Amino acid sequence: MNAGEIFWVEFPARGGRAQAGRRPAIVVQKDKTLPTVLLIPLTTQQDALRFAGMILIEPEATNTLRQPSIALVFQLTAVDKNFVKSKLGTISDDKMNEIWALLMN
Repeated sequence: MNAGEIFWVEFPARGGRAQAGRRPAIVVQKDKTLPTVLLIPLTTQQDALRFAGMILIEPEATNTLRQPSIALVFQLTAVDKNFVKSKLGTISDDKMNEIWALLMN
């Protein structure tokens, strides 16, 4: 797994408004030696764009998303690698740079 790749993930229920269940997520971690991975979940709920810090990811051949999706950067979370399933694709370098910028502010 590399930063910028999108995988299907089985997010465990954590309560509150945290995303749970099977959904795509973007890897934002470079260290491959840890048993967990840092992920940003995606949603197709366009109304999430009303919150600050959301990033719209449009479907492209390289990410294989079927619908426009919103990266929920504020829900960055660590998940055991056993919950990470198949790879969907990769987001563009421009979108990954947007994510890094939001995470650093």
